[in-house]
Amino acid sequence: MQTMKIQIDKLEATPTAHVFEASPAWWQEQVIEARDLGHQVEGPFVFETQAYQVGEEVFLGGTFRGTIEVECGRCLQRYRHALCESFRLVLESAGERQPPDPDGVIALARDGMCLAEELELGWYRGQVICLDAFFTELISLALPLQPICRETCKGLCPHCGVDRNQTDCDCEEVKRPPSPFAALAALRLAGEDGEKTGGKS
Repeated sequence: MQTMKIQIDKLEATPTAHVFEASPAWWQEQVIEARDLGHQVEGPFVFETQAYQVGEEVFLGGTFRGTIEVECGRCLQRYRHALCESFRLVLESAGERQPPDPDGVIALARDGMCLAEELELGWYRGQVICLDAFFTELISLALPLQPICRETCKGLCPHCGVDRNQTDCDCEEVKRPPSPFAALAALRLAGEDGEKTGGKS
């Protein structure tokens, strides 16, 4: 598997292109619990990156794309969901400073970089930065929270369970029970009407 690292001392003020591929096996290693997230990675994630350095600041930007297989939240069918996101990262030299949180200290020592609270900012130290943790965060944020196979998906019938994209059923829609606040609103309106009527001479 390709090492996803950038050599700081080889960067110039003119952006240079770097292409990284992250395999499904890499994703499983990065996020152990990914096996329980309900998705399966289809092929590698591809990160197309432009990197350059101005003074002591390092700038990274680009896009990543990949495909995962997930279960639709409406019809429960598995489908392929494309991921395509842009990203930007500005790294400032840490110098002798230490990150305020323990995880940041560990990341700076392990990866040569750590991220700030904002994903687009961070610190670096040394001449090599490892991008695995940053790329993992990008993928995690791009994963759909409620996957939908298509906007027009009709989902499953809540009564008989038939997939309404495939066939219609004879189940009648159950009307929602009236809101408990509807009775309060009616009482308030009745009280207002009574006040108006009582005020007439």
